[in-house]
Amino acid sequence: MEDRIEIPLSKTKLLLLLLGGIGFVVLGTWFTIHPEQFKTPLFQSSEVIRMSGIASIVFFGVCVVFIFKKLFDKKVGLIMDENGITDHSSGTSVGLIEWDDIIGLETVQVASTKIMMLLTNQPEKYIARAKNGIAKQAMKANYKMYGSPLSIASNSLQITYDDLEKLITKVLDERK
Repeated sequence: MEDRIEIPLSKTKLLLLLLGGIGFVVLGTWFTIHPEQFKTPLFQSSEVIRMSGIASIVFFGVCVVFIFKKLFDKKVGLIMDENGITDHSSGTSVGLIEWDDIIGLETVQVASTKIMMLLTNQPEKYIARAKNGIAKQAMKANYKMYGSPLSIASNSLQITYDDLEKLITKVLDERK
């Protein structure tokens, strides 16, 4: 690969994700403080509603912290060069993913978000490079559910998923 390709983080997308995350933290707080307001014929238990609120606060609270940090991150979101793909776009990013370690791509869809799984012949190498325990557990879960710990979503990058997939597929094909 002759040219270095850089895809910056999208501050607009990150800001929208941050606002959504804050909304879910607020909603989770409301569930926790006033669970009786959310009782329905299907959900009668205040404790189940309260626990859902706590889970929402914890999960989306972690997401909000990560997204807030990313808003001020000066690193390029994704770099492709002769060494591989350097990913700084998500909480499970591990930096450089070497071309020789990538054996294929798969797309998975979680709700309305498409996620690219970079299939690797070295999963443990990348799991070991996780930045923290939460990232390591997320990567292990990805590996168990989708066959790879390495994932890239375009929801924090200045590129659409389809364009990102075409670009990485093209570069991988050129390397064969």
